[in-house]
Order: sequence, then structure tokens, then C-alpha cells
Amino acid sequence: MPLALRPNCECCDRDLPNGDTDARICTFECTFCADCATQRFGGACPNCGGDLVLRPTRPAALLAKYPPSQDRVRKPHAPCAA
Repeated sequence: MPLALRPNCECCDRDLPNGDTDARICTFECTFCADCATQRFGGACPNCGGDLVLRPTRPAALLAKYPPSQDRVRKPHAPCAA
């Protein structure tokens, strides 16, 4: 089963469609934009502590079989909580 493609940054709620070069992901599929990943969290996932790396782009053939999630994940994180 491929990684879950979440449609947004968990921190700032920015849209992150498949192929977005600013999407970052950790081992547990937590998803953030590049700004939150680097500027707010220093490259480490605030949920699990894992490294946030570029999220792979899913090829069209796999998109048909495993489409991106439509569920937006939003969690308050200490460095960005309002």
C-alpha cells in the first residue's frame, strides 16, 4: 500500500496536491509544507520526531488505483498554535 497522500499541511492547512515540490512527509505519513517543516520544526516531525523529507510524487497509474485522501488533517502544533 503506498503512502497516504494527505491534501494539506497539518500545521498551516496549505493545499499540497500530488506532485507539489513543497510537500514534506515523515515515516508515519504526517504531512507538512516546506515552510512549516523547515522554519517551524527544523526538519523534524512535531508529532513523532522523524525526519521530514520530500513527499514522493505518485505516478498517474498509481493515482487511479490509490487516489489522494480527501480528508484534511489539521492539528495544533506548539510552534504554530494561534
